[in-house]
Amino acid sequence: MIDGVIAIVGRPNVGKSTVFNRMLEKRLSIVEDTPGVTRDRIYGDCDWLSRNYRLIDTGGIQLADQPFQKEIKAQVDIAIEEADVIMFIVSGKEGMTNDDQYIAKLLRKSNKPIILGVNKIDDFTKLDAIYEFYSLGLGDPIPLSGAHGIGIGDMLDKAVELMPDRKQENYEGMIRFAIIGRPNVGKSSLTNSFLRQDRVIVSDIEGTTRDAIDTVFTANDKNYVVIDTAGIRKRGKIYENVEKYSVLRAKSAIDRADVVLCVIDGSVGIIEQDKHVAGLAHEAHKGVIIVYNKWDLVEKDEKTMVRIEKEIREQFAYLDYAPIAFVSAKENKRVNTLLPMIDMVYDNVNLRIKTNVLNEVILDAQLANPAKSFNGKRLKIYYASQVQTAPCVIVLFVNDPELLHFSYKRYIENKLREAFGFEGVPIQIIARKREEG
Repeated sequence: MIDGVIAIVGRPNVGKSTVFNRMLEKRLSIVEDTPGVTRDRIYGDCDWLSRNYRLIDTGGIQLADQPFQKEIKAQVDIAIEEADVIMFIVSGKEGMTNDDQYIAKLLRKSNKPIILGVNKIDDFTKLDAIYEFYSLGLGDPIPLSGAHGIGIGDMLDKAVELMPDRKQENYEGMIRFAIIGRPNVGKSSLTNSFLRQDRVIVSDIEGTTRDAIDTVFTANDKNYVVIDTAGIRKRGKIYENVEKYSVLRAKSAIDRADVVLCVIDGSVGIIEQDKHVAGLAHEAHKGVIIVYNKWDLVEKDEKTMVRIEKEIREQFAYLDYAPIAFVSAKENKRVNTLLPMIDMVYDNVNLRIKTNVLNEVILDAQLANPAKSFNGKRLKIYYASQVQTAPCVIVLFVNDPELLHFSYKRYIENKLREAFGFEGVPIQIIARKREEG
């Protein structure tokens, strides 16, 4: 669960991406000395003081008429809108500029908590450079060096202090499912089919739904929360379509869901963006159902469903565990197959296997097909334990973790699925060396 969103803003070449990468502890943003390298918003998740945060790195804002400035400004506006706390980065090396003053004015209008970080203060001899930034009226500047990791903890400490308390939805005992997909695949129509009433605006215009919308409903004596999300747009359209921020909405919806419905437009067929969208759910280790919508618009015969299912399995090889549903949300056809499917995946997401039963399956798998030897050594699994549900994590205690080849891990996963089902659920298998003694 994400506890808050932090946006990093500032003019070009002040080191925003370096600070962003330090907080993530990995190189996700492009870092160069050329101003304007980061044009898009880049997202990453970090944790600090046992809480999880989403970071947004933004393109640099400047007054000069430089390429993409209008688009960058639009992207930054979106990041500010999404953020709970804003980190405003300036450069102590170059001093305060007109662009810094312009950005400070924009940020004050946002009424969001702002942390002012003066970057490129690489040692104590440069501390005096922070004082002129008091005139921006944004509180005490924090000296930092993204390049050397100085002051990063102070910035995050301040962010935690300023982070508003997010109201946690009281959805205890309810099955939460998110509906995600690129624009115009019929997510809102599908939501309305579940609710049997037009609670969400449905339109043929791409991107009509701008927010993630939670709706509680009851069916078959069970309580559900359906989370409808804005469509996820293609990367190539980033500058002309500021609704690209819907990726952040979708990620937030996925975070809060137990089960994710990945919707495909059957009238168009599978496109590359569908795989990107579904990948978000897979990477979050959520229960997944692939929903092939607009089935009424597909020309079909008795072999069509089998052919499309084969195509889906080929195109979404990483989601081979996900069940597939063919529906028409607009015509409300076959939508009744989805709730039982959601129930099943939800139960599988929360399935806990008894340790002795799990180890029997692992032992039988090894006896039926021992791991191949590698450099004269052979993998031996001593015992296994399911350490987590939602997502399912299985730890194998072995003689040498490096001997667990991905093909044998896949074999073990298949045996677990044969024994316990786990339909719709990704299984994480982790090998650890058994401690001697």
